[in-house]
Amino acid sequence: MAAEWLDVPADSVFGLANLPYGVFSIGAEPVRRVGIAVGEQVLDAGAVARAVRADFADLLGAGSLNPLLAAGPAVWRSVRAAVRGWLSGAVRAEAVRPHLVDRAAVRLHLPFEVADYVDFYSCEQHAVNAGRMFRPGAPPLPPNWRHVPIGYHGRAGTVVVSGTDVVRPAGQRREPGSAEPVFGPSARLDFEAEVGFVVGAPSPRGRPVRVADFADHVFGAFLVNDWSARDVQAWEYVPLGPFLGKSFATSVSPWVVPLAALSAARVAPPPRDPEPLPYLRDVPGDPWGLDLRLEVRLNGRVLSRPPFAAMYWTPAQQLAHLTVNGAALRTGDVFASGTVSGRERGEWGSLLELAWNGAEPVRLAGGGERAFLCDGDVVSISATAPGPDGAVIGFGEVTGRVLPAAG
Repeated sequence: MAAEWLDVPADSVFGLANLPYGVFSIGAEPVRRVGIAVGEQVLDAGAVARAVRADFADLLGAGSLNPLLAAGPAVWRSVRAAVRGWLSGAVRAEAVRPHLVDRAAVRLHLPFEVADYVDFYSCEQHAVNAGRMFRPGAPPLPPNWRHVPIGYHGRAGTVVVSGTDVVRPAGQRREPGSAEPVFGPSARLDFEAEVGFVVGAPSPRGRPVRVADFADHVFGAFLVNDWSARDVQAWEYVPLGPFLGKSFATSVSPWVVPLAALSAARVAPPPRDPEPLPYLRDVPGDPWGLDLRLEVRLNGRVLSRPPFAAMYWTPAQQLAHLTVNGAALRTGDVFASGTVSGRERGEWGSLLELAWNGAEPVRLAGGGERAFLCDGDVVSISATAPGPDGAVIGFGEVTGRVLPAAG
């Protein structure tokens, strides 16, 4: 589908095959608007919906995506079809043109109100790398890893939009060779390149969501940097898992790519051994592996290109596991994949792996090196996916700069 009256290059990652949603404001104005990225512009979707008297105008008139998310998949399809119609032909051109804003001129905000946040640990290579570092001489994967999607609950209140500075956290840590902990700023601050998913349609408490029903509840995908204080985490995580080492900040990209835009990116996940329990089994012919290619940059230098298609557990299985105990879904629930890492070193999604727990620091342009992040460092994660008819689907990027610890 071509944009006949819009100047959208054929190779744009924000073409009509994509149309990701976000929330923006202009200049110093306080009003937040639902926007859709198209080429180098942002469509004020609520303004156009009101102008053409669309029956879904109220859903796009809020300063958040939550009303649209809560409306469910039938409405998502209807809105997407209408927007593509607005942009692909001249019939609505006069109504639409006044409500296009240069993307470089807008301020992007957190696109939805986060209800709950869960982070998984679903990449086999990342889990193997961590096991080899921390349990040398023992099997790298814990006995349950290939049976259950492992995860932890984070803090919804510290999910922040791309561009938000991240203050170095402080906490307890134990120095090598010491028996007692000390308190102070984390000395092993790290990033984690991940993909996140946001729930739109809720589910009732006590009723698990099946793998087959994933797309009935999940609206779209975005990028995640789940910042990690590795030294704080190492001291606290036994026996109950991550806590303060993770909960200080989770950065997300401002554009949410609808699942409908990822139909050409769906691929079969890797083989599983042993076969998962029945509630976790893939639906034949309906795969939810996703062929996304991430790119991680530190201070502008590309460090790695993690492949999301290698993830052992799919987002559909993660959602099924998240609810199998009867936990309800709420609009705005977020769950993330866990660190994405491929088999090659240039495909690993954290400094923990790339610098092998500090033993092999990464060389930077200009002669510097990093074992872990320094104050002032800027981490950026971007991603693309194949779209229909050779199109490329872009996710934008999630970026954060490290600030010194408070006080």
